[in-house]
Amino acid sequence: MATKILVTGGTGYIGSHTTVELQQAGYEVVIIDNLSNSSIDVLDGIESITGIRPAFVEGDVCDIETLRSLFRAHPGIKGIINFAASKAVGESVEKPLLYYRNNLNSLMNLLECMPEYGVRGIVFSSSCTVYGEPDKNPIDETAPIKPATSPYGNTKQISEEIIADFITSGAPIKSILLRYFNPVGAHPSALIGELPNGVPNNLVPYLTQTAAGIRKELTVFGNDYNTPDGSCIRDFIDVVDLAKAHVAAMHRMLDNDDTDAVEIFNLGTGRGVSVMELIEGFERSTGVKVPYKIGPRRAGDIEQIWAIPDKANNVLGWKAEVPVEETLRKAWAWQCHLAERK
Repeated sequence: MATKILVTGGTGYIGSHTTVELQQAGYEVVIIDNLSNSSIDVLDGIESITGIRPAFVEGDVCDIETLRSLFRAHPGIKGIINFAASKAVGESVEKPLLYYRNNLNSLMNLLECMPEYGVRGIVFSSSCTVYGEPDKNPIDETAPIKPATSPYGNTKQISEEIIADFITSGAPIKSILLRYFNPVGAHPSALIGELPNGVPNNLVPYLTQTAAGIRKELTVFGNDYNTPDGSCIRDFIDVVDLAKAHVAAMHRMLDNDDTDAVEIFNLGTGRGVSVMELIEGFERSTGVKVPYKIGPRRAGDIEQIWAIPDKANNVLGWKAEVPVEETLRKAWAWQCHLAERK
């Protein structure tokens, strides 16, 4: 019998790609999502790719009774991958209470339910923002946790602490904390990708919408940082590569008895790419121009950060493999597919 996994936020960007990889790896997936930043149509894309339509519950993880009903209706869930969180740095600065309420309550509800329903482990969607503005780059998992530069980053720090404290208290569960760098791109089928409701907060969907003429121009937030071209530097990781890391983490957490109760892995490529380099790479790889302007710095943004992913490479047996130019072509193919659907 296939191992059953609950994916919270599973119709969202990373959640949908991870659901595909889980199903292709032989796991049975149950999704819960409140559709606040995604569409029910994503299930069609998942089914088209895998031949399997995952079980779906429309509901909010912040409502613990909804969660308990889910666990009763879908008994035997052994692992959770938690994507149920608000994730935009800039928005979190403007709406901090929304971020604290949504990101922390949802996690605590999941943790409370896990022992009740025999769930053995949780893979937590964390972020490199827990490192704050790092003292040096690239960084590995031993880098100090610095004061968060945004409420979003702070919710990730606090969430990691909540998980560790809960397990230290004697809770009979395990957790793997995956600190993402910057997920971008789309599935090579162009059947699922990043589809935020309203105006995108993330760089690449705004970039592709601008290239498609949906947005007038892209704003580069700051060109006076201490970087070679003045724009921020990030470690852009292909979303399918990222999704595969969750499968590796779930396998390690559930199928190995001798692992630590809490483990942490950085997920990145090990290469820093600036915002301007990303725009130029998109134009070069697709042949499509992107109108842009330089704007002021954005509150909460870190100047530069990229990963040393050696621990994930060696311990999880996972490695980011897709070149950024291919990732950008896939993002553009997804944007073109969206245009064709209308």
